[in-house]
Amino acid sequence: MSSGNAGEMDATYAFHRHIYDVTRKFYLLGRDRLIRDLAPPPGGSVLEVGCGTARNLIVAAKRYPDARFHGFDISEAMLETARKSVARHGLAGRITLAQGDAGAFDTNALFGLAQLDRVFMSYTLSMIPPWQEAIERGAACLAPGGQLHIVDFGQYERLPALAKRFHFKSLNDFHVFPRRELPAVLRRVAEAEGLQLDFTPLYRGYAWAATLTRA
Repeated sequence: MSSGNAGEMDATYAFHRHIYDVTRKFYLLGRDRLIRDLAPPPGGSVLEVGCGTARNLIVAAKRYPDARFHGFDISEAMLETARKSVARHGLAGRITLAQGDAGAFDTNALFGLAQLDRVFMSYTLSMIPPWQEAIERGAACLAPGGQLHIVDFGQYERLPALAKRFHFKSLNDFHVFPRRELPAVLRRVAEAEGLQLDFTPLYRGYAWAATLTRA
């Protein structure tokens, strides 16, 4: 794990973790759509890469009571908030949290799991430098029939250029960088891993959603 990246994220979210969920719900569009599409098998294992405050894990765990949930984040400050939130919702027995680096994670070392039925990344790739490595590792740990679900900022393909300019500037100020190369990287990973790719622009390109499925 990169101690530099962890320290930077802790510094960034030392305060913002307390208001993160309230402020982000208005513009992190597509998160609940992703959770509805997860549909893990009964008793299946689900991993969130970059779980932050565990908001998504909590929503998913309530929706799929037969599945087992796991999440990791590089920020210990975020994980502190996540652990408290998971316990407050009575889900400590069903959601396992750990500290890990999205660009170099090992699910066996973190959770004792060599493969997972579902992996998801919700507005994580635009926040981490090793975003391509995160996709590669998420795809590689899929069990047969497993799926990697992704939602993140798109490129405003069918929205005003001025809106894109101002929104991207505000995102960049918080070290968030929408990944223009995401479709090409997904195609490369799908081909390398023998996965089926489903890619869908959402809200006129405000967000991009993708699913990689292993046969």
